[in-house]
Amino acid sequence: MTKFSINKFKLAIAGAALMGAVSSCDVVDLTPANLIPDQEAFATPARVESAVLGVYESAQRGFYLGSVQRGYPFGAANVQQGDMRGEDMYNDQLFYEITYVGAYNPQTANNNGMWISLYRMINRANIVLEGLDEALSSGVLTQAQRDRYRGEMLFLRALAHHELLVHFARPYSDNPASPGVPYRTFAINDVPKVPDGEAVGRGTVGEDYQQLLSDLDEAESLLPNGAFSRASKGAAIGLKSRVKLHMEDWAGVIAEQAKITGQYAVTSSVTAPFFSGSTTDNVFSFINTEASNAGVNGALASMFGNPDLGARGLVKISPLIWRSSFWLAEDSRRTLLTTSNGTGVYTGKYPDAVTYSDPNPILRFAEVVLNAAEANAQLGNLDVAVTLLNSVRSRALPATVPAFTAAGLGGQAGVLDAIYKERRIEFLAEGKRWADIHRLSGAGVMNGVPAKATSRSITNINFYNTDRAIPTDHSILYTSNLFVWPIPLEEIQTNSTAPIEQNPGY
Repeated sequence: MTKFSINKFKLAIAGAALMGAVSSCDVVDLTPANLIPDQEAFATPARVESAVLGVYESAQRGFYLGSVQRGYPFGAANVQQGDMRGEDMYNDQLFYEITYVGAYNPQTANNNGMWISLYRMINRANIVLEGLDEALSSGVLTQAQRDRYRGEMLFLRALAHHELLVHFARPYSDNPASPGVPYRTFAINDVPKVPDGEAVGRGTVGEDYQQLLSDLDEAESLLPNGAFSRASKGAAIGLKSRVKLHMEDWAGVIAEQAKITGQYAVTSSVTAPFFSGSTTDNVFSFINTEASNAGVNGALASMFGNPDLGARGLVKISPLIWRSSFWLAEDSRRTLLTTSNGTGVYTGKYPDAVTYSDPNPILRFAEVVLNAAEANAQLGNLDVAVTLLNSVRSRALPATVPAFTAAGLGGQAGVLDAIYKERRIEFLAEGKRWADIHRLSGAGVMNGVPAKATSRSITNINFYNTDRAIPTDHSILYTSNLFVWPIPLEEIQTNSTAPIEQNPGY
């Protein structure tokens, strides 16, 4: 009899979960708190729904040093870690310093927590995937219900594996034959199955990306259109746009954007995607609530918000981007989506520093549009690229600021540079900077992590509003082993079947 545990879901709905077998052989956690046989866990539509929602919960609350209330991997942690690996958000305290300064090793908590929580999420998705067909054949689910649930699980499985790839593997844009991450497509829901999970090797980055596309193509074919709080057809297409951008499949990026243009649109208001709930720009988000969130030590509002407004304020906007010449003073994203105090400038995208209910925006249509702008520019379709770029940029600027033109930007190189810079502004404090550094360094556009404002040195607002020198440090060359995170030591040491290889230099 196969068994797995039940964790309480954020809406007081039970969710099926395997608490172990996430790092390959973490068998201690395979003793579950509550046991339900497979035939009972998928015995009613309500239980199947709760199992599905349990996978969302594992994404939103996850695992960090034995605790679930820190937002790993997608409740908040992907944003925090993605930003702290880049230069546009600034570490103001010890809390994120290991990531910010590049001092991680195979035993540090942030990178290990991301690995473990992502594989736990993947395993829970695989458990549900293996139970759906039996529920269909027994008449518990209709074909439409089974298809939607399967599509959701495939989307979440792909999202998790891609997050692993951008943190723990070299970019596709450099060498698809480089070592990838273990792509797990079957459930480990009993101790005897642990060796099978351990035997899944790293494969190659290229093989992982092909499996990503396979999962997402099937998800697209199965999912209906739906709300941004659940995986939908649009979410699968949006994630494929991102994946194909990393693969430099420019025609594919453009094709994915065309599929959902009309269903989604960039909002005229720069604040709407964050303050207005569901909008045409919100493709997929993980939801936080007053009852279920990443807590004071993890929530986006707590970590990124202004202390004068009740937040902890551990992460500020870096003065490096704030004082950059390309972020114009007239840009409404500077006034409507930021706040400041005597020590710095903070994002205003996550305003609920009391109950931490701000959703984590994983996919916005603005990203899909800028992906397509970049792809068109790479293919020489410069006027199309600039039109797409302006659809995001110009809505934040007064009419007195002229829109970009391809000629005015100096041709292809200038258009691409403008797109890269626009991504830094539009997605500031959304955790997307690291993924761009990763792929652009692989493509030779960047040479690793640029210099950052020195950790815990930006102590006064005059670093932002004067020409005071900004101290910098913490750059990481693309050739450095520190460019990618190490595989957790526990993952290697406890794998008695087929230990995977560590990333070089660790």
